[in-house]
Amino acid sequence: MVFSCTNSKSFSMAALRSLPSIIAIVGASAIFLIVASLLLVSGPITSSVQEYFLGENRGWKPESPASLNIVSQGKPQLEGNESGSVDVGTSGAVLDLRKFDDDLSFTLGANQSSSNTPFAKEFGGNSNDPDADLVTSKSPVFPSGEHVRCDLYHGKWVHNPEGPLYTNNSCPIITQLQNCQGNGRPDKDYENWRWKPDQCELPKFDAKKFLELMRGKTLAFVGDSVARNQMESLLCILWQVEVPKNRGNRRIHRWYFRSTSTMIVRIWSSWLAQNTPSAMEFAPKGVVKVHLDIPDEKMMEFLPGFDVVVLSSGHWFAKQSVYILNETIVGGQLWSPPPNAAVDMRINNVEAFGLSMETALGAIATHPNFTGLAIVRSYSPDHYEGGAWNTGGSCTGKVNPVSEVVNNGFTEVMHEKQLTGFQRAVEKTGNSSKLIFMDITDVFGYRPDGHPGPYRSTDPNKKTRRGPNGEPPPQDCLHWCMPGPIDTWNELLLEIIRRNLKIS
Repeated sequence: MVFSCTNSKSFSMAALRSLPSIIAIVGASAIFLIVASLLLVSGPITSSVQEYFLGENRGWKPESPASLNIVSQGKPQLEGNESGSVDVGTSGAVLDLRKFDDDLSFTLGANQSSSNTPFAKEFGGNSNDPDADLVTSKSPVFPSGEHVRCDLYHGKWVHNPEGPLYTNNSCPIITQLQNCQGNGRPDKDYENWRWKPDQCELPKFDAKKFLELMRGKTLAFVGDSVARNQMESLLCILWQVEVPKNRGNRRIHRWYFRSTSTMIVRIWSSWLAQNTPSAMEFAPKGVVKVHLDIPDEKMMEFLPGFDVVVLSSGHWFAKQSVYILNETIVGGQLWSPPPNAAVDMRINNVEAFGLSMETALGAIATHPNFTGLAIVRSYSPDHYEGGAWNTGGSCTGKVNPVSEVVNNGFTEVMHEKQLTGFQRAVEKTGNSSKLIFMDITDVFGYRPDGHPGPYRSTDPNKKTRRGPNGEPPPQDCLHWCMPGPIDTWNELLLEIIRRNLKIS
């Protein structure tokens, strides 16, 4: 009885002593609720909290002051402002390519045609295909107006002692024209440079991370042989962690990664616009007619099945062609109408490039069944010095990045027209959430060392030096060695996808 009474008194005293503690706890809870409410209605604060807890911005670091072997300084990016310029690298729109596509006859499926196989069969296979049910293309959500955290295109090339992400011996699908080491190029240091943005780090390509990010999705490269060059670079990088299955056919190239049901696709489209060799008015059969106001029909046919599209064109506008608007001849390249033909040849190849870009991007942005992300890789610079590709131009002997870019007026005006076409498409459609401009032109102007040059084949008797009168050997200063600088395109591509592709 005494024991019971003593316990009761002790409990009462303890309860009284704990009352201040209870009051303190209640007060702290009230303060917490007030602060939380403020956070919920405060945009900038909420963003910071999300970045910290959700890791949205944790991968980015300020530029390290550590000593780097600096080679070159890029130009500032085009930033969004009241005049309507585009924030390059973030939400915006599409295009790229040009000359040395004489190898098309041996690229897989280039310029080949077949019956118009239904879209579902092309992407879903058939009942006899065991992998058909694994191929998916969903509709990710893209943030409208999300800006990049730093400018990816303003920085420097730094020496990378770690070397490339693969070798010409570890990737079996390199087109021989770009297999510089396999073709006997004696120097190798062009493989050992990485792009370093000034305000952040460009992460090294993580193949496993890429495949996981693209799980169940399809990435398509649409364009000419430079688009093929980039696609093969990506495949070579991914090949180091998983060997894909070739599921392509005569109409479309497809590589399937079983671990994540990821599909890499390539569609040949030299102008990104509809074209035909058929005769038209006084333009004879055989000369390509490019309809600048009609997007490439094969590109548009397959577009709904893509989650990410990388567009590349431009270089084919240096080839012979006739330009069509509203079913009327309006210009041409390396072609003139008969002397007695009444035609206004007002559109040259540069203007035609801008119009085709605007048409393609506008069609993509307004397609009702395309909910993916379209990335325009900007005009890929060539490095023919002393002439054009067919007039004695050369990049022979270039073995390192340069400190200053050699001015190339054609590259500059093509880049300008491409960006203008992109901006017009964004303004007209009012849909920037689907469109991104990946501006590699200035960045890669510093890399004349990255081209095959004369090392385009395994021929032991090929000419690799200048002749007795100084004439350069036949060479390719447009496409890119593999491995080489072009692998950086895919590091930029992965970062753009990571920033803009929201996984639902």
